[in-house]
Amino acid sequence: MAFFDLTGKVAFITGTSRGLGQYFARALAQAGADIAMSSRDASKLAPFRKEIEALGRRTCGVDLDVRDHASIQAAVASVEKQMGRIDILVNNAGCNARKPALEVTWEDWNMVLDTNLRGTFFTSQAVAPGMIARGYGRIVNIGSVTCVAGYAGLAPYGASRGGVKQLTMSLADDWGRHGVTVNCLAPGWFKTAQNAVLYENREWVEYLCDRIPLKRPGAPDDLAGPVVFLASEESRYVTGQTLLVDGGISTGATRATVAPPKP
Repeated sequence: MAFFDLTGKVAFITGTSRGLGQYFARALAQAGADIAMSSRDASKLAPFRKEIEALGRRTCGVDLDVRDHASIQAAVASVEKQMGRIDILVNNAGCNARKPALEVTWEDWNMVLDTNLRGTFFTSQAVAPGMIARGYGRIVNIGSVTCVAGYAGLAPYGASRGGVKQLTMSLADDWGRHGVTVNCLAPGWFKTAQNAVLYENREWVEYLCDRIPLKRPGAPDDLAGPVVFLASEESRYVTGQTLLVDGGISTGATRATVAPPKP
């Protein structure tokens, strides 16, 4: 039996011009899926499309701004026309505004919530009718460890990711009867273009690793297996769940000041 085989499936991953979105797309393609990808400027996707096509997969690239309802509708319609259908949706498009709470502006708040939360909902809403009609679908919402933990300087981001966790459960209940599963994949601390500046601070990285039971930040390949699992038939009885891929930091571990007692 071939486990986690996505051959013949079509996966649509939003926010695929860089970062984790490309890792998600690459993992799904390696598992056999054809890949639809998006960016606010689809022309930027050309090199990555060539990489995925070299694996023998079909691809398409569409313009998508998840803060714009008309853009969402047009992008989903274009993918369905070019690829025939959407079996798997990975809601990866996201942004952040890293500021102390007193410095967060009205515009900062709207940008983050409109992208991470509202965009996730309305993209899912646009894709779901086709999935429901076929009686099959896998929706993977990309969250964060901030779905379950609060961090200073991340108020809008944490609010948006906490909302994604709750949204995941609601949509799972709405659409489960139609054969559509909805889950949240929540990475911990991974180095991305959004937070690369943090990793230039060696003392901060040391402090972070002390708080992670596995003693290192995440590497993008750590997310390949989880995203393929949630996109595959093997997760058919898993829905409404948040899968934390965080090295254990959500256990609440704190930096050790003394050696732990021997058992």
